[in-house]
Amino acid sequence: MTRYLLTGGGGFVGQWLARTLVGRGDEVTLAGIGSLDDGPRVLTPAERARVRWISADFRSQPDVTALIEAGAPDVVVHLAGVAFPPDADRDPAGAYDINALGVVRLLAAVARAGAGANPTVVVVGSALQYGAHDAGELPLAEDAEQRPLTLYAASKAAQEVAALQAFRETGLRVVCTRSFNHTGPGHGDEYLLPSLVRRARQMKRDGSRELTLGGDTVRDYLHISDVVHAYLALAERGTPGEVYNVASGVGVSVRQLAADVLLHAGVTADISTDPSLVRATDIPVLVGSPAKLMRTTGWAPTKTHADIIDDLLHAATD
Repeated sequence: MTRYLLTGGGGFVGQWLARTLVGRGDEVTLAGIGSLDDGPRVLTPAERARVRWISADFRSQPDVTALIEAGAPDVVVHLAGVAFPPDADRDPAGAYDINALGVVRLLAAVARAGAGANPTVVVVGSALQYGAHDAGELPLAEDAEQRPLTLYAASKAAQEVAALQAFRETGLRVVCTRSFNHTGPGHGDEYLLPSLVRRARQMKRDGSRELTLGGDTVRDYLHISDVVHAYLALAERGTPGEVYNVASGVGVSVRQLAADVLLHAGVTADISTDPSLVRATDIPVLVGSPAKLMRTTGWAPTKTHADIIDDLLHAATD
């Protein structure tokens, strides 16, 4: 049995990770601000009863140090941070404090834990760290230049720099990801695919026949279950000091996703775009290569975009 600590464990990804770990018999500690009740309802009551919750604020070094001492983890998956880019824009200093300095506090606590305590720490970053690249460079490999366009992306790039510095200086077993888009049941409506599913269901109820989108960007989407298994594969077989894309290698446009959601929801509607909804920092195409992750760990995605949409629709009608 392996002892896992999931920081930001009350969130969408953390709870999906916890579900998988509990199912295979591992010991799971979730940590975050407030209580587990503050997050999405992903875990069943039986699953919630099998995890331990520790309230910890990653803006506080004493909280983080106490968390590492209490959890005594074999593996840490570091998810704590500002996850929604507009939230970072509203509080830039706060975003850097949690996203960048949070990992500094975490790895300092791990380093101080004493001889023999050297857990693997999977530090979860974002594909937005890459910024915009020419189409000829796609799908992006890990050696592509990082050109963050948003404050959120820059704070995640800073997180990675700090994590890899700690590996080089101290030998901590740090593995970093640049995770591309992922979603599934339990994800908030502020994100694209859950929002499209909610809007399609509303259209079916009220009979409206037009769906308006912002720009028609292209993104690389994974089902959350595939992402969970990628993180666990990296915890077990990733090379410390390395960075891995968590991606499918396949791009799909927002317009195509919208059309597929409408089809699966049984809604006939026109899809239009409103240029006023396009943001200057929107990256036209962002697709990653999973080759390094697959070569190192043997991981491969198992679910398609259609599976994601079906699961979201099914969860919305439960």
